Amino acid sequence: MKHILITGGAGFIGSNLTEYFLNKDYKVTCLDNFATGHRYNIEPFLTNPNYNLIEGDIRDFSICQKAVEGVDFVLHQAALGSVPRSINDPITSNEVNVSGFLNMLVAARDAKIKRFVYAASSSTYGDSENLPKVENVIGKPLSPYAITKYVNELYADVFSKTYGLQCIGLRYFNVFGRRQDPNGAYAAVIPLFVKQFMNHESPKINGSGDYSRDFTYIDNVIQMNERAMLTEKAEAINTVYNTAVGDRTTLNDLVKYLKEYLSEFDPKISEVDVVHGPNRIGDIPHSLASIEKAQILLNYQPTHTIDKGLKEAVKWYWENLK
Repeated sequence: MKHILITGGAGFIGSNLTEYFLNKDYKVTCLDNFATGHRYNIEPFLTNPNYNLIEGDIRDFSICQKAVEGVDFVLHQAALGSVPRSINDPITSNEVNVSGFLNMLVAARDAKIKRFVYAASSSTYGDSENLPKVENVIGKPLSPYAITKYVNELYADVFSKTYGLQCIGLRYFNVFGRRQDPNGAYAAVIPLFVKQFMNHESPKINGSGDYSRDFTYIDNVIQMNERAMLTEKAEAINTVYNTAVGDRTTLNDLVKYLKEYLSEFDPKISEVDVVHGPNRIGDIPHSLASIEKAQILLNYQPTHTIDKGLKEAVKWYWENLK
């Protein structure tokens, strides 16, 4: 039985990874300090004999050492996400996302972990205007958060070359799906808009709504983590991959999708208007990933386009938020 450590395992992505791998008979240890993760995300796993919870902070090196004991693979999801959060508090974002990441790398190296797969970010592309985004062409970061995620890639590259630690980074593009938190000041756009529509409140779009994103459903992200963790191709290891669909959707089109799918449960939602505000500092206008590298080296085949993913996500929110 293989043993996986999932840092940030009580969060949105981490809890979905936990559920998936427990169902495939892996042993899973979750490390989380519940700063952004939630206990209700992991309640279904607590009685599973193959599940172990360590409550702790990746900024504490001794906790990181404890968490990697007896582990084969690390799926590192723990981080303080959100561009606005990093702009408001760059020091804490750096402590968690850089110092905490380095702690995990050192602990994984010392424990001779087989492979370290980590959550990178599309924010690394920064001010690069190239579309689609290709892994080896990036620009200058536009936020403290983006800097921290790029530093992760640099550290992982050094650890692979210097210490022989196998590392793979997954540049997530606007991940959404079940368990993504709709509450709080830094809620992602899709769960936030869903909650507002369900409450008959008008969502606010930053800017004209013409900005576009490569929205990526959680099941595609799970597939990428599994393929990155298990690949035996030498050329597929010690690199980074876009983790996306390879298609982009404007915020205006996103709203149309959400209103259409939510109106199947509540027809009044179709009448809710949208308001527009100023563009948000640190936002890039357009994001679209090339997934060719992942398709070739990891045999990645996304199962969910934006519409299919939104239909599943909306159904989950309707059943769990009402």
